[in-house]
Amino acid sequence: MLGKMFGAGLGWAFAGPIGGLIGWWLGGQMEASTTMGQGSGPQLSDRTRPGDFAIAMLVLVAAVMKVDGKVVKAELEYVKQFLIQSFGRDNAQEMLVLLKNLLKQDYYIYEIANQINHHMNTAEKLQLIHVLFGISQADGHVDASEVKIIQEIGQHLKLNSHDVDAIMAIFVKNTNSYYKILEIEPSSTDQELKKAYRSMAARFHPDKVQHLGPEFQKMAEDKFKAINEAYQQIKTERGI
Repeated sequence: MLGKMFGAGLGWAFAGPIGGLIGWWLGGQMEASTTMGQGSGPQLSDRTRPGDFAIAMLVLVAAVMKVDGKVVKAELEYVKQFLIQSFGRDNAQEMLVLLKNLLKQDYYIYEIANQINHHMNTAEKLQLIHVLFGISQADGHVDASEVKIIQEIGQHLKLNSHDVDAIMAIFVKNTNSYYKILEIEPSSTDQELKKAYRSMAARFHPDKVQHLGPEFQKMAEDKFKAINEAYQQIKTERGI
């Protein structure tokens, strides 16, 4: 039986390679969905809904977790706590069941990415990248192999590499992190700084993913806060 998170709405995630990966879990509901577009069966919406986003997120999370060739108990525990904190205990339990099965399956990221590209806009896809980095950092460290596969996922999702790096800078700190978050160089002028801030604030405004539900809205707000923090920190350093 579908729980609250996935019951909140599933559309395009029923079909394509993502649907194939979760078919065991959805049982008879999945069988009905395979006729979509053939004149019978439910006509499911192309609009991304909370359930679609959650499933796409878990498919990509599983790929990141498997990148080093092993999934240890500690990693699952970190992810479990992340899911509980982000989505509540009941939703997290259901999501973990699906995630554990996905970890046992082999699939190609580019096939999954193609389906996501057909149905998600840029703001939604950037939110996926934010989640992936957040989970990767759950153990206090983002491994180089995790960075590499998330960057590859970003490429498959046809995202601007600077946008992906800007999100990474929130989780992988260095002396230039604040500048990377705003996608500018330390040598940028004050005018360029202000222009970059206005552009990032508009592109990553939480309202762009409001339709995905409160859980994902909170993550978008965290990203928006990081943009504001970076701007304020640089302004302070420059005495603006």
